[in-house]
Amino acid sequence: MRREPHVLVVGGSDSSGGAGIARDIETIASIGVRTCLAVTALTVQTHDAVMEIHHSPPSLVADQMCAALRANEVAAIKIGMLANADIVVAVAAVLRKHPQVPVILDPVLASTSGRALLEAGAIAVMKRDLMPLCCLVTPNLPELALLIGSELAVDEDGALQQGQRLLAAGPQALLIKGGHASGPQSTDILLRSDHEPIHVDTPRLATSMRGTGCMLASAIATHLAKAKPLEDSVRDGRRLVFARFQKNGAE
Repeated sequence: MRREPHVLVVGGSDSSGGAGIARDIETIASIGVRTCLAVTALTVQTHDAVMEIHHSPPSLVADQMCAALRANEVAAIKIGMLANADIVVAVAAVLRKHPQVPVILDPVLASTSGRALLEAGAIAVMKRDLMPLCCLVTPNLPELALLIGSELAVDEDGALQQGQRLLAAGPQALLIKGGHASGPQSTDILLRSDHEPIHVDTPRLATSMRGTGCMLASAIATHLAKAKPLEDSVRDGRRLVFARFQKNGAE
């Protein structure tokens, strides 16, 4: 079997198809890369509500990851919903055995409708065990506040201060997503300890769409799998999401 680059997606299902691994696969395929999977949870949900969540056993998640890594040339790993602390620990244990593979973590804490998708006690475990293994973590502003136990940042200076605190948890870089902010521009900030912050701006569109966090993290992971530098991968991923937003608004 021909060995070609794959992105390993570790995350939960979304029966509506609007987010989760369905959105990940769609995004990665649109950039021309193949996907392999480790499913952390099965959900029953529509575009408006999450009715049921069933967690995968942590050993099953780890076994899925190990099988995918054996079967394929995994060039990047994208992590989404992790559900609970035991799954976080299991995922981190596998990642430690593959330090050469870049890992993008989209810290999925709650659904768009507000249903918790990560147990509260798992946040500290994620920061301690998983974030130091990641080359990029992609929180939006509410997620950033929850991850450091603070109030929502009210301006860019506040977001940068919170980002610096989270960066101390050990990830190589953060992408602070500005979709929940206000103003004519939607600004994401790439934050690294040894670089000046990099702002990635696009016009703010009136339309809304589920799964944009999944899409952006998956797109960045896919460009990294194609050996692009991190900053270029972030910019290219942001362009893809903006183009999809425009199309969604026109439909």
